[in-house]
Amino acid sequence: MFVAGHEVDLLQGSQEFFPALVQAIDHSVQEVRLETYIFSVTASGALVAEALERAAQRGVKVFVVMDGAGTDSLDPQWTSRFLAAGVAWRIFSPLGRTGYLIPSRWRRLHRKLCVIDGRVAFCGGINVLDDFYDPNHGSLTAPRFDFAVRVTGPLVESAHAALVQFWWRLQATRIVRQGDLAAAWQALHEANKAEPDDAPDANHVSAASAIAQTRAALILRDNLRHRTRIERAYRQAIGEAQHDIIIANAYFLPGRKIRKGLVHAAQRGVRVRLLLQGRYEYFMQFHAARRVYGELLAAGVEITEYHLSFLHAKVAVIDGHWATVGSSNLDPLSLLLAREANVVVEDVAFAQNLLARLEHAIHVAGTRVDPADYANRPFIQRLLDRAAYVVMRVLLFVYGKRY
Repeated sequence: MFVAGHEVDLLQGSQEFFPALVQAIDHSVQEVRLETYIFSVTASGALVAEALERAAQRGVKVFVVMDGAGTDSLDPQWTSRFLAAGVAWRIFSPLGRTGYLIPSRWRRLHRKLCVIDGRVAFCGGINVLDDFYDPNHGSLTAPRFDFAVRVTGPLVESAHAALVQFWWRLQATRIVRQGDLAAAWQALHEANKAEPDDAPDANHVSAASAIAQTRAALILRDNLRHRTRIERAYRQAIGEAQHDIIIANAYFLPGRKIRKGLVHAAQRGVRVRLLLQGRYEYFMQFHAARRVYGELLAAGVEITEYHLSFLHAKVAVIDGHWATVGSSNLDPLSLLLAREANVVVEDVAFAQNLLARLEHAIHVAGTRVDPADYANRPFIQRLLDRAAYVVMRVLLFVYGKRY
C-alpha cells in the first residue's frame, strides 16, 4: 500500500490550510480540481473562492464540486463571478424538498480533496469554511480543531484520477437527465478511463519529490470498488499496534470490529487514547457516540472530550510512525455511505508532529472522561444516548446496512 517518494506537510486548521492552498492555486498553470463538502465564502473562505476565480481568469481550467447537503446553494454573487471567470462547478446530489427522506440521499460527497496541475494534492478534513465560523452555530470564540496535508509524490496521480472520474460521472448524470444518451455514454467512458489505481506506480516519482522518501498512500472510500478500504486500514494498524494508539475523531461511532480491535489492543497493554467531540453539535452523533463509551472505558481506553471549540479532525497516530489524516469519521455515515479520502503516512517525523499537536490539545483543551462518572451519569442522559444509538441502528437496517 505504501509508496516512497512523497513529501507530506501537516496543516492545522484553515489558518494554515488556506494560505497553502491559495498559494498553490495562484501558481497553477493548467488545471485546478477541488472537491469539498462545505463551500462557504464567509470570512477567510472567500480567499479560496477568489484564488479559484483568479486562476480561471488567467486561463487555468478550474473544476469545483461541492456536496448538496453541506452546500445547498452557492452565493448568487459567486455564481455570477464563477460564470464570468469560467470556473466550472457542480453541486452533488442536492437534498431538495424531500431532504434525507430518500435513502439514496444519505450517500454524500464528504471528501476534501484538491489537485493542482497534477503535481500537488491537498487532502484532509478541512472544508472551505472559516475556522471561526460554523453554519449552524455562527461565530466561534476559538478555531475549529482540524487537519489537512499537502502532498507531492506518486499518490497525486491517484488523487487526480479520482477527481476526474467523479467529475465525468456527474457530467454523465446531468446529460442523462437532459435526454442525450450518446453524450452520457461518452462521459461514462471518460470516467472509466480515469479510474484511480489502488496503488500508484512505485517508479513514478515527481521531480518535486524526487529527494523525498516519506512513504504514503491515498485511501479512498466509495460505494463501488472501495467500500471498506479506510476501515480496513484502521483495523490493520490497530491490530498491529505495539505500544500507543491515539485517535482524534469528530463523529465517533465505530462498528463492532473496530471497537473490538481497540478493546483487544488495550487489553494487551497498548495505551489507547481517544480525543472526541465534547461540544453538542448534532443530536445523533453526540448521543450515539456516548453509548459505546462503556465497553471502551472498561477495557482501559482513555477517552478525552475536546471542549475549546468544535473538534472536526479525523486523524490518528499509531506507535509513533503510522499516521492518517483525512475526511473519514469513524461512524456509519463515513464508513458505509459517504465518499471519503484519507492519506496514510509511514514516517516518524510526520507522525511525531501530529502526535505532539494531539497531545497538546488533550492537555490544554480536553476533559478526561471518568469511568465512574460515566457509569453514574443521569438517567435522562443514558436514555438519550440509548435512543440515539437505537435510531441510528434502525436507520441503517432500513437502508440495508449491517454495522
